[in-house]
Amino acid sequence: MNRITRRGTLALGAGAMAATTFGARAAVPVKDATAPRQPIENGATLRVLRPTKFVDADETIFRENTAKFTAQTGVQVRVDFAGWEDLRPQTAVAANTGAGPDVVVGWADDPHIYADKLLDLTELAGYLGQKYGGWLALPQRFGKKWGTEQWISLPMGGTGAPCVYRISWAKEAGYDSIPTDHEGFLKLCQNMKRNGHPAGFALGNAVGDGNAYCNWLLWSHGGMVVDEAGKVAINSPQTIAALRYAKELYQTFIPGTLSWGDVNNNRAYAAGEIGVTQNGVSMYFSLKNDPRTAAIAEDTGMMRMPTGPAGKMAENVLLLNAMVFRHSRYPNAAKEYLRFMMEQEQYDPWLIGCGGYWSHPLAAYAESEVWKSDPKLAVYRDTNTVEFWSGYKGPIGVASGSVAADYVVVQMFAAASSGQSTPEEAVREAERRTRRYYRS
Repeated sequence: MNRITRRGTLALGAGAMAATTFGARAAVPVKDATAPRQPIENGATLRVLRPTKFVDADETIFRENTAKFTAQTGVQVRVDFAGWEDLRPQTAVAANTGAGPDVVVGWADDPHIYADKLLDLTELAGYLGQKYGGWLALPQRFGKKWGTEQWISLPMGGTGAPCVYRISWAKEAGYDSIPTDHEGFLKLCQNMKRNGHPAGFALGNAVGDGNAYCNWLLWSHGGMVVDEAGKVAINSPQTIAALRYAKELYQTFIPGTLSWGDVNNNRAYAAGEIGVTQNGVSMYFSLKNDPRTAAIAEDTGMMRMPTGPAGKMAENVLLLNAMVFRHSRYPNAAKEYLRFMMEQEQYDPWLIGCGGYWSHPLAAYAESEVWKSDPKLAVYRDTNTVEFWSGYKGPIGVASGSVAADYVVVQMFAAASSGQSTPEEAVREAERRTRRYYRS
């Protein structure tokens, strides 16, 4: 079985290698647009910091594209890959010292914490949007400084969090597909647990999976951290209902999920220890491309988690959001690097090689061949059309980013689910912690 770690998991073999040349054949509609190019500074060099891979091709093709940029421009680029939990501290050091990487490919909220230290990317974002069919809803929200049309970052992709489950075990439990309502989903998990196939959702401080599960619980019950005006609104009947539901659902879990990081559910699912979880596409392809686990992949389905109010998809998206610090000595080179990486010739092979793990932020890439390569991938294609964001329903800024980085929502659900706190106690503590950042 593949050793699944946060530092790299998936070798797509010939498929990944083919992706480096596949872009030219991909049916991505492209419109004419004039690139906003300023002369690259003489002697320019760049440092880029980004999260480590979960899919081997992510790093392989990213490095190949970077090498192409160097070959075409002469700009030497050093790319460092940081662990998912380490990325935010390293970004903070760069921002606060005014030294280090020129470009950081951070998480969704991160650029908004350091907005006053970043270059304006509005012209570049406008060019890419015009050329590639426009920006999808969530990338637009996280790319622009709240309440303005100014782009302070450039979203590069997002990994979604649909339900991943064993088809045969769900059928044994009496279900041909994942129920679209909370009550039905709870009964499915209860039946699977009785059959010896428990659920497993991360309740630890996991950047991807912990936020995915807990934000889904909150949003799908109609809860929010703050309202549209930024007033703290987490202590609500909707949140209490979500916490009570979470406690019931927790009874169907495998032991140990309170300490799970982003890798644990992958391992448990691959080992047959759980029958249902949430995950990006990496786990499926890891199983599919290993002969020893191919049968599990064949028996794996991916569907939307139960929806929120008005039937809206209430799933969390872990967004890659690139920023360029003002301390860069070579701002033109940095912006040109981001433009180059988002162009079809580079971006589509990366998207294909990753198997759609980092789903596209630009609408034209919905026509990429990756979404036609396996019907099970369809659920990931619309990842970035989701209408919820960390800090929902309020402004995206320092406060929302800080609450997300401090795992306020995740720890609230962990406390209530495990019985460490009552739902009422857990939400009051979350409210207290949230007010520290929103000062309301």
